[in-house]
Amino acid sequence: MLRYLIEPVKMRSVSGVMINSRDEHVTIVKSKWGLMRLFLIGTILVTVWSFIGTADLFTWVFELMLGIAGVLFLACIQKQFRFSNFFLSVVFIHYVILALGAHYTYAEMPLFDWIQQQFDLQRNHFDRVGHFMQGVTPALLVVEWLSRRIELTNMKIISTTAVCAALAFSAFYEILEWLWVIAFYPGDKEGPEWLGHQGDIWDAQGDMFMALCGALLAVSLLSSFHRRSIKALEGREASSEEA
Repeated sequence: MLRYLIEPVKMRSVSGVMINSRDEHVTIVKSKWGLMRLFLIGTILVTVWSFIGTADLFTWVFELMLGIAGVLFLACIQKQFRFSNFFLSVVFIHYVILALGAHYTYAEMPLFDWIQQQFDLQRNHFDRVGHFMQGVTPALLVVEWLSRRIELTNMKIISTTAVCAALAFSAFYEILEWLWVIAFYPGDKEGPEWLGHQGDIWDAQGDMFMALCGALLAVSLLSSFHRRSIKALEGREASSEEA
């Protein structure tokens, strides 16, 4: 900051328009928190909406506690490590899905209740959407962390590690879900029903399979969008260092 105050103003031309170094510096500093600020405001609003009139408080806490922890983590490390706009957008979509599941419960999400009735399905499949995103988000996080922080360049190693990490996180979540039921629903029929979601005895395996599909999508079809967003971020950071 002191260097910014005492250094001489430098003028340079950008697309035929003369700008000074101080104005450029201020613009870059503001842009660092631009999307993150919108991201945080959006998650706060979604969280408040989700909490109002929630169907089950214990379910709401369980479904959103990891999401809230993840948002706080991203905000805390913003100054040390900035994630790409693409990743933040995916995280926000994932958080909205978590908030919907926490508000309605996954078994009673209205839109997927309607889909269940229209197509004569045996269950409400909204939880599968959540677990699909549970594979996408961790995989993108690992890809970005390994490629930018650890500076690995072998995409095969990065992608394989990302998929394995996402699947491991999905398995951890299933264990956490089991422990939550033991702690808060001991001897209650509602607990086992929650573990075998909507009477599906293969619910845990189905959830992990959806997470695997999400992770594979993240490192394949979404990778080009993700790489472009990372390159754009690196370009902005390089401009910031020059300023």
